[in-house]
Amino acid sequence: MPKSLISSRYLGVAYALSVVVLPLLPEQAHPQESGSRQQMSQMEHWQTLVQADQRFALLTTQAGRRAAFLEFLASDSIVFRDGPVDALTLYSSPSFAEEASEIDWKAHYVDVSYAGDLGLSAGPLTVFNDTGTDSYGHLISIWRSSSAGWELMADIVVNIPGFLSLDVEPNYSDTLPVIAETANPTSVAVAENTLQSLVDADELFGRSINFRGGQRALLRYGLENTRVYLPGMGPAVGAEAASSVYGAFLDNQLATTNPINLSNVGAYLSSSREMGYTYGTMETDSNAAEAGFRTSYMRLWRFNQEGEWRIAVEVLSPF
Repeated sequence: MPKSLISSRYLGVAYALSVVVLPLLPEQAHPQESGSRQQMSQMEHWQTLVQADQRFALLTTQAGRRAAFLEFLASDSIVFRDGPVDALTLYSSPSFAEEASEIDWKAHYVDVSYAGDLGLSAGPLTVFNDTGTDSYGHLISIWRSSSAGWELMADIVVNIPGFLSLDVEPNYSDTLPVIAETANPTSVAVAENTLQSLVDADELFGRSINFRGGQRALLRYGLENTRVYLPGMGPAVGAEAASSVYGAFLDNQLATTNPINLSNVGAYLSSSREMGYTYGTMETDSNAAEAGFRTSYMRLWRFNQEGEWRIAVEVLSPF
């Protein structure tokens, strides 16, 4: 079986979780009921990820940020500081134990693969600073299931000025539209997907920003129900809204005509091959006269019914 994780720094082993199967219906059940069983199975996977994220958040408030992350982090997990860094190294360091602020968050959106082995959670975050002035943002996490349960693969924060309420909860009905756009995971097209095809789509999107602009690039390569998380604003949902704010943000950040250089650092493909995620950095060339634009990015992808990888969630965190 091919490895499902590529990184310029390491190769990870893809873990698989057995699909939760509901009790079989009687043999005389109508054919359309089979689809309902599959949907319910995916909903069960969704529920297990919601529960894992809630346990993670609760442990953070009870045991502290460092202890909670060390409990949930996968061995090859990454977080984003000035670009992606090894999460276990960061959270295990004495300096992090001394300096890190405590946090609290709640997920308002959760997505999960058909196989239940890859997922995303996103929602508002509060950072409790020593100065007494709290700061806010959105925490977006990528999860992978193993024999021990869900574990954290990647974590990125997008800062927001002002207050964000934690009085939120995820709803499966918000995830159904992106599932509806996704190709049938049992189709031949999905079965032939490779991790390299996902990396190729990631790099193509980076090139597309240069010749299409951010707005048209996301319109071309995003789902109809794509989500965008950017600094200083709430999540934009839907192709028109998301592409509009994405294009405006990049136009505001890119003071020069220098092209954006995308560096893919890692990617992961679910065992059902209809969902994957990519991460890395995007930056412009800079010189002594003017500072360049640099940002970490993290993308959740779904393979759509037209046989193309499309962006389900786009996250930028400049540094």
